[in-house]
Parts: sequence; structure tokens; C-alpha cells
Amino acid sequence: MDYTALIFFIAWFFKQVSEISTMNGLLIGRFQPFHLGHLSAVKFALSKVENLWIGIGSSNKSHEKRNPFTADERKEMILSSLDPENAKKIQVYYVPDTGDHEKWTYHVDSIMPKYDVVFSNDDFTLSLYKKMGVKTILVPLLQRETVSGTNIRKMIAEDKDWSNLVPQGTKNILLRINAKERLSKIL
Repeated sequence: MDYTALIFFIAWFFKQVSEISTMNGLLIGRFQPFHLGHLSAVKFALSKVENLWIGIGSSNKSHEKRNPFTADERKEMILSSLDPENAKKIQVYYVPDTGDHEKWTYHVDSIMPKYDVVFSNDDFTLSLYKKMGVKTILVPLLQRETVSGTNIRKMIAEDKDWSNLVPQGTKNILLRINAKERLSKIL
């Protein structure tokens, strides 16, 4: 028996299988700030796909009530909150607002590499991608009443304890940029 040929065939076969089974996912959010609910969504998505493209929505907006943090600050929050193994599977992209819901998904596609599935907890986003024939998966929410960007921004501005609602990486960045002062002026 020719073992060399068998070894080459087995290597070729596993390469083919691994290429077929590699799935890329897309998760878009504003991440204002990146909190434990977002981290849970990232981990959920990574349990379903090999690679995850994270789109930072409203990347062209900052220092305003709904979007107080810059795209670069949000990217840093995300990447500093992930363990190294998960960080290797993620790429972050900036998705500026278009002001046109009908063209938004096409705009996203012009920015992102190919993806197989969209993860979201936003019904409108899910419906837009379903219309395009893209597979969608609803992300389970984590304590939505308290773990929300709106609530966390308000708590920071009012000097309430918010630190248990965000990963350590996000906390470090919010403290470094003096988010309390910024939010107190904006809200």
C-alpha cells in the first residue's frame, strides 16, 4: 500500500472539509459603550461561526447623546474586552450611517468581507437581511433592562455604579477618556 498517497489524500480531504465548514458571521452594533450584553452576543456568535466580522455602526458619529464615543474608542473597547483566543477570530469594521434604510445593507456589504450569517437582536436589522435572503440568527438578550447602552451612559453621567455592567477592557477605556465628564456635558 502506498502510504504517501494515502497521507496526501487525507490532508487534501481535511483541507476541503475545513474550507467548507468555515463560516463567517456578521454582528453590527453601535456599542455605546461595549457592555456585557455585547460581550455575550459576541461569544454567542462565535459559538456558531469560525470568524466574526463586527461592524461598528454610526461610526461617523461621536460626542452626541446617542453616540458619545468615537469609532476608535469603541473598537478599543471591543478588542480590549476579548480574550486573546476570541480576538483572533474577530475583525472590526467601521459602518457609517447612510440615512437610507433601503440601501443600508448594500452599504454594509460594500465594507464587509463575505459573511454567511447575520447575528442581531434588532428586529429591523433581521428583517432587512432576511429580505436579501441572508441567514439570520436572533441573539439572546442579557438583562436588557439594566444592561443597555442608554442605561449605562445615564448611570455614568449621574455618577452611579455602572462598572459591573461592562467588561474590564471597556471600564478601563471609559475611565481613561473621562466618560463621566463627556457624558455629563452631552446628556
